[in-house]
This record gives sequence, structure tokens and C-alpha cells, in this order.
Amino acid sequence: MTSSHTDCHFCLQSLRGRKYALRDENAYCVPCYDSLYANPCQECKLPIECSSKDLAYKGRHWHEGCFRCAKCSRSLVEKPFAAKDEVLLCTECYSDEYSSKCFHCQKTIMPGSRKMEFKGSSWHESCFVCQYCQQPLGTKPLITKDNENYCVPCFEKQFAHHCYACKKVITSGGVAYHNQPWHKECFVCAVCNTQLSGQRFISKDEYPYCVDCFSKFHAKKCAACKKPIAALGGAKYISFEERQWHGECFSCVKCSVSLVGQEFLTRQDDILCHKCGSAS
Repeated sequence: MTSSHTDCHFCLQSLRGRKYALRDENAYCVPCYDSLYANPCQECKLPIECSSKDLAYKGRHWHEGCFRCAKCSRSLVEKPFAAKDEVLLCTECYSDEYSSKCFHCQKTIMPGSRKMEFKGSSWHESCFVCQYCQQPLGTKPLITKDNENYCVPCFEKQFAHHCYACKKVITSGGVAYHNQPWHKECFVCAVCNTQLSGQRFISKDEYPYCVDCFSKFHAKKCAACKKPIAALGGAKYISFEERQWHGECFSCVKCSVSLVGQEFLTRQDDILCHKCGSAS
């Protein structure tokens, strides 16, 4: 520029009719200003004279013509770019070298665009959606099945089991009984409501019973001792004419010899060994 400033602040030569530059309200001739204050170009290392455009990025400077992609050499002036290890790259070259691929569409996730990450993979925000309703998942709770992501309502609608007892969704765990799913807390004895998950139980008419309740209300009674005949553990019992006996109770009423696997005789409600029955 030209002005009424008379002398260069550094070399003291007259500035009349000459171009000069101002710094801190002091005037300098162009040669002095360039030698004192011109920034060295990051690319060509030459000073960026005051007559040239100085492009700066993070404390570094370039001539306008030197501000180029380090890989393809295309100009980055007024264009988006990215930096990697202090090297400037156009967005296309940066994407080819460093950007993630979207797990869904397999296209590059461009620098500056929002990226969703889940289980070590990356998605475009617009690709990270529920497989069923296609609504964005964002940071909402989700469930994955066969490598597809679902929002919780859609997963429950499509795949979740419903408890046979309360009809509500089983979100974790559960018990299978008669090919039907149950919540653990819903799988209880039909009489006393004791939880049966992990416990021994007996089934009758499609209902589960704890051992005590089954023995009390449904178990067969031994014709000899009148106690219930337990149905668990493979307990042996003898059945004859609609009567049942514990194996250890099935004996001759007179001599008490075991009749299990032996011939026997009956007299009214009594059972007798062959010897006692013949002697009577």
C-alpha cells in the first residue's frame, strides 16, 4: 500500500511512492517486512511474501499454490480436508486411507460425518436403524439377532417368548415346561406357589407341583402303611387290583416275608405268601 508514512521502521529508507506493510502500527518497506515477518511455507520452505496469500492451519503456513493434498496434489484451497500425522489430505484420499467402512452399506464414512459404533463395527448414522421398523437406533437400547439390530419393542414383537403364566415378555432366562416358556418367578407350584425353578417337581394334568404338595394331594397311598407313594427318584411300587404298595410294604400279612416278584394269595384285603395262604 502507499501512504503518508515517510520512512521504513527498520531500514529508515523513504516510503514515498513505494508499497509498504503495517505491523503494530509501524510501516515497513516490502523487502524489510518479508525478511522480518514473512512465514516460511510448510511445503516449499520459501517465505510467504506480503504480496502473496498466506494460508494457515494449526500454526503452520502455506503459499496458496502449495496448499495441496499430500497424496493426489489437488488444491485444498476453500475445500474440505483432513489431517493425519500433520499431513494434509483431501477428503477422498483420507477416506481411502483411513476412514471406516459402514457395516451396513460398505461405503466409506466420510470425515466430519456422524459415525455410530457398536460391537467393533461402524455405521453411517442413517444406516444404523432397526431391521424391522427402520427407525434410527441412535443410542437407544437394542438387541442383536443373526447380525441384525432391532429396537427393543420390535424385537419383543417379532422374537421374544411370552410367559405361559403371565403372558408378559421373557427378556432373560426363563424355564421351559411342556414346550411352553415361563418366567422363573412364574414357574411355581400349583398349590403353594413355591418357585420350582431348579427344584424337583412333579407334573400332573399339565400343572407343576412341589413334591410335598403332590404327595399331599395327588400321590397314591400305600395300601399297607397308608403313606404317599412318592413319584420321584424312580421309587418302586406294586400295583394290584387298583391298590398300590411301596415295594418294602408289599409283604405277607402273617409272616412279613417280601412278596415282590413272588407268587401270593389274597384273602379279602389281605395278601399272603403261598405258604401262609395254603396253611390257613
